[in-house]
Amino acid sequence: MLLTIDVGNTHTVLGLFDGEEIVEHWRISTDARRTADELAVLLQGLMGMHPLLGDDLGDGIEGIAICSTVPSVLHELREVTRRYYGDVPAVLVEPGVKTGVPILMDNPKEVGADRIINALAAVELYGGPAVVVDFGTATTFDAVSARGEYVGGVIAPGIEISVDALGVKGAQLRKIELARPRSVIGKNTVEAMQSGILYGFAGQVDGVVQRMARELAEDPDEVTVIATGGLAPMVLGESSVIDAHEPWLTLIGLRLVYERNIARS
Repeated sequence: MLLTIDVGNTHTVLGLFDGEEIVEHWRISTDARRTADELAVLLQGLMGMHPLLGDDLGDGIEGIAICSTVPSVLHELREVTRRYYGDVPAVLVEPGVKTGVPILMDNPKEVGADRIINALAAVELYGGPAVVVDFGTATTFDAVSARGEYVGGVIAPGIEISVDALGVKGAQLRKIELARPRSVIGKNTVEAMQSGILYGFAGQVDGVVQRMARELAEDPDEVTVIATGGLAPMVLGESSVIDAHEPWLTLIGLRLVYERNIARS
């Protein structure tokens, strides 16, 4: 089995693959203070609940693939693989790792590893041209050409960041539950904020994607729009441009990177 780990700024998502099928997944908070030993204990506890794995941390795990937007966590995970998975092939996505995705950016090294991994998975699943919308700490839009090249993207404040900012900066506002209001026109402050967040972000997604598609392809209708990230389900029903929802897009990309660097080497 292949263990995939996607470390984001707010959450870390783990997936367990049996071949091409994801058979188990977990979502935990990202804590840059956790040591390698603490991470190992956490992994052991999660995987110990799966019937296909034994109590031993390395039992049943045949490979590991990791990407991280938090350098300190990547460092500790590197130590986890060394100490606890010493005999298991591991791929940590960083410069020098084969992804097969040409990066057409002014400075390719500044592009987050998760965004390149998402581009790889999008091309593998849907082909190009494509736009990946990732609803995480930030809402990111990544453009992939018809030839599978990463050509650039857009970064906007994420949904939770916006909700937190409203609660902090608004004198008479507070943090609210991310939920669908009864109507667009809010009948109270909470519903008005919920409406602004939900329909505001849906409108942002539609507007940004439509502009990107016009730059990406002669026929914008040829561009496939894929949504991913923990908060994607909130916007799916209100956006008119999203063609597919792939909650495990990054994990699928990690599986593909592992295959390109280990399985086929």
